[in-house]
Amino acid sequence: MGNFIAWDGKKGKIVWSNKEQFSVWSGALATAGGIVFYGTLEGYLKAVDAKSGKELYKFKTPSGIIGNVMTYEHKGKQYVAVLSGVGGWAGIGLAAGLTNSTDGLGAVGGYAALSQYTALGGQLTVFTLPTN
Repeated sequence: MGNFIAWDGKKGKIVWSNKEQFSVWSGALATAGGIVFYGTLEGYLKAVDAKSGKELYKFKTPSGIIGNVMTYEHKGKQYVAVLSGVGGWAGIGLAAGLTNSTDGLGAVGGYAALSQYTALGGQLTVFTLPTN
C-alpha cells in the first residue's frame, strides 16, 4: 500500500523507492552523514542509506509511527528520538474499536490488517549514536 521514496527535485524523478506494507506517514530525517531515518505504521524506526535507500537498521517500537524522527546533541553525544503512537486516519479503527470496513471513511477497510502489527499507545524511544 505504501512506499518511502527519495525524490530528485531538480530532475523531477524518483531516485529510489522502498516498498512498505502501509502508507508512510512519518516525517523523514536526513543527516549530514548520509543516513535517512523514518518510521512505519507497523512501528518500525528505519535507517536507510540516503543515496541508495538500502536499509541499514530497523527497530520495532511499541506502536505505529506517524510523527517526525528528531536528533539532538547533549554533552558531546548525538541522539535520535521518535515518538510512536499510531493515530490519525489509519489508527481510527484501533482507537475506536471499529470493525466495519466502511467505518472511518473507509480507513478500517484500508488499514484493517494494521491491528496485527501494532497497538495503541505512545512511547518516546531514544537512541545514542556511536562516536567515531
